[in-house]
Amino acid sequence: MCEQRLQLRDSNRFFASCKVSSFLMHRVFVYGSLKRAQPNYPQMIDSNNGKAEFLATAVTVQKYPLVIATKYNIPFLLNLPGQGNRVHGEIYKVDKKMLQYLDWFENIPTMYQRTVVELEINKLTEMAGEEEKLSPGSIMEAFVYSTTTYQPDWPSLPTYESYDSSGDHGLKFVLKEDRNWASVQ
Repeated sequence: MCEQRLQLRDSNRFFASCKVSSFLMHRVFVYGSLKRAQPNYPQMIDSNNGKAEFLATAVTVQKYPLVIATKYNIPFLLNLPGQGNRVHGEIYKVDKKMLQYLDWFENIPTMYQRTVVELEINKLTEMAGEEEKLSPGSIMEAFVYSTTTYQPDWPSLPTYESYDSSGDHGLKFVLKEDRNWASVQ
């Protein structure tokens, strides 16, 4: 999109603003409750949190353990490359405000850390294919929220290729706002 406008308007000033705006976007891979049709997806589309644009579905190049843990049944990607499964999820392009919001939401650095993961693209949105110059099978990097702080038994929990809060695992996800109430139960 920037290249097309640049051809129409040969201006150093426009080129600089175009480069800056695309530079401020970050790719984030979500694999759990932030995916479409999952309990925390509204956080991804709330413009008060920043901008998030769905780009593609993807799978991690390496295997990782995706487990469901704690009394709140939270999905965690353990930072143990080579163990578990190739994990399926979604890639979003987010602005700085959304990235900062997600860092807060994911409780960095107490609960999660933000690292980079390699992903294999499954299916792109039409716009992402044009803008990102990607195709199914392409490899790209994105930020992911994983944890290195976990209970000793977590690596032995069942692992999943894909998370769904309504999955046949029967582990009901507890939203953040319901967790204080749930801990009293």
